[in-house]
This record gives sequence, structure tokens and C-alpha cells, in this order.
Amino acid sequence: MGTDWSLEAVAPVSVGDKQLRAALEEVFARVTSQMSQWDEASDLSRFNSAAPGSRHRLAEEFAYVLDCALNIARASSGAFDPTIGAASDLWGFGYWPLLDRLPSKDDAARTRRYDWQDVTLEESGRLLFQPGGLVLDFSGIAKGFAVDAGMAAIARLGVDHALLNIGGELRGAGLRADGFPWWVDLEVPLASAVPATRVGLTGWSIATSGNCSRRRWIGEYSWSHTIEPGSGSPLGDDILSVTVLHPGCMQADALATAITVLGREKGKQFADAHAIPARIVMKSEVIESGAWAKWAS
Repeated sequence: MGTDWSLEAVAPVSVGDKQLRAALEEVFARVTSQMSQWDEASDLSRFNSAAPGSRHRLAEEFAYVLDCALNIARASSGAFDPTIGAASDLWGFGYWPLLDRLPSKDDAARTRRYDWQDVTLEESGRLLFQPGGLVLDFSGIAKGFAVDAGMAAIARLGVDHALLNIGGELRGAGLRADGFPWWVDLEVPLASAVPATRVGLTGWSIATSGNCSRRRWIGEYSWSHTIEPGSGSPLGDDILSVTVLHPGCMQADALATAITVLGREKGKQFADAHAIPARIVMKSEVIESGAWAKWAS
């Protein structure tokens, strides 16, 4: 998935590091083989390049992630949209990351031939129709799902106290050996003057969508990996990061992106309307949803 991972755990003496690593790497390999946009052989990539009119039988996990993505797309009026794959490719965040020229607004607009409402599922969501040129992108949700699936895998080994981190998406269960929750320090964006914040995770997940990581450059021009689905172009840098708390890391991952795309005012309104603990970081201020303020009190 183009990132690293780490696990901290209080494990039974019968469960060793090798066993934990093997369980997690099996999960990550499975998620990658289904959902990676950087693996030409993945289920996602094969669907994206498939012939018009073809139908594709989905693995259970793929179907589950796609269903969640479409639900959040619906709730956010398309602010989160899993059909931005062509736009992600255009701006250098797909399989071919190197660009030889800066894309134009017209180039970006042409990538938005489809949106989330054009995703056609049959047979109770297990058969996906390719109309021709529909390009899915799970980069805003698959890491979160991998965290959830990884935590489920180690729980089956009897590990009930752990913190799993995949590229900054985290889920904590139980307590540390000292009886405290799993402490997570939120990254302070380089351009921000806001104070550092520490969160204790016990039975919660946390995900951050930020404009500092995964950037691309051409000359002096730089842009974020977060794509605005309506235009097919990267977002500006008004919002430096959005952090979301949710019991499920998959949901936290996608919701952080949705709120980032919605922007400062609409993002907070969306978070408040759905009781989502969200923290929006600007250069000189932090905006907290009502649920975040309540959670932090």
C-alpha cells in the first residue's frame, strides 16, 4: 500500500512476534491483492482496465469496502468519491507517479466522466459492472480497512490489547501494559502554529487526512494528493489536516477525506450533523466538531 506499519501489543506468552507478523502480513497481502491501485494484478486494477460491458465477481472484503465507500459518498453528497481513480492517475498518484507536464483544468475535468452514482452493483453487491473507463480508487479507505482487518486477525490469536498503525491510520484496543490507553500524538502540520495534541485510544480508531504528505511537484508548483471530485483537481492548502475519530478505522479514514473536501464550514456542519468527532486544522486555528469537543472533555 505504499507505506509502513507498526504494532504495539500486550500479547499472551503463547503468541510470539513471528506469529503476529505472519497474521498481519497475510491480511496486508490479501488487501493489497484486492484493492491496491499500484499493483497491476490486483482486483481493483483489473476492474479499472477491463473491457466495457464486463461484469466482475467481487471478493467479500472488496465488496464490503466498496459498500462503505458508496455509503459515505452518499452521506457526504459526493465529497468522498471512490471513482476518482482517473483524476488520481492524472495528478501523479496512481500507478505511474511521474509527470512530464502540469495537467490543465480541462484535463482534470475530462477525468470526471463518472461519479459514485454511476457505480452499478448486481447480485446484492457482489457483481460490479464496468461501463468502460470507470476507474476506482480505494486509497482513501483501504488502509483504514487493513487496520480493522489486522486488528481482527490478532484478536483471533488472543491479543486484546494492541495499537496498530498503518501509514498514520490507527486503531487501539484494550490498554497498554501500564494500564493507560494507547497514546497517539497528532502530527502538527509544518505550516501550522496550533499546539500539539495527544489522544488516548481505547476501542477507537483515528485517521488524519493532510496536505503535507504524498505531494507532487513540477518546477515550483506543488499539490496535495486529495482530489476534489467535482473538478478532478487537487484541493488547495487552506485546510492543513483533518483528524477523525470513529470505532472503525475504515470509516475514520474515508470520513477524514470527506470533511477535508467539504471544507471548513461545510465540513464542520457535516461532522456535527452526523455526530462525528472531527478536528480541522488551519494555519492559525483549530476547528472542532461538537462530538470532538465532547469526546475530549
